[in-house]
Amino acid sequence: MYQDTGFAASVFNGHSRDRLIVDDDFYSRSFLEYILHPYAMCDVAENGEEAVMAFQRALKDMKPYDLVCMDLRMPEIDGSEAMREIRDVERDHGVDKSCQAKIIITSVLEDAEDTHNAMFLGGATAFLQKPIEESALLTELKRLGLMREH
Repeated sequence: MYQDTGFAASVFNGHSRDRLIVDDDFYSRSFLEYILHPYAMCDVAENGEEAVMAFQRALKDMKPYDLVCMDLRMPEIDGSEAMREIRDVERDHGVDKSCQAKIIITSVLEDAEDTHNAMFLGGATAFLQKPIEESALLTELKRLGLMREH
């Protein structure tokens, strides 16, 4: 459906896009939303299953997310599986790799294997360890080109 380059050109170039926050912990979701809200609209999901459904809906509505903040340990579908499914959704919709959503893992996990698997097998773009510091998240957004310097 979105295979033509017109989709990428019209939806992805220069338009403000929404962010998706995925975490089963209310306080973590709320804090990330508090940080991100001044810069973009934020949707939230409590688990990976909700995240994948929201991601599919956003693509279908031609309002794709440019950022997904994803916890790894969640009920239903965990973050690693949700990331793989999100990347599959993008591939199925013909989203060019350069236009894919940036996925930042936001997790308390310090396990090098889990982090490695999420980064390289799950398709994550970056990792921030909880508790998330506002300055670290904003720095990462700038590094990823999702926020301009003021």
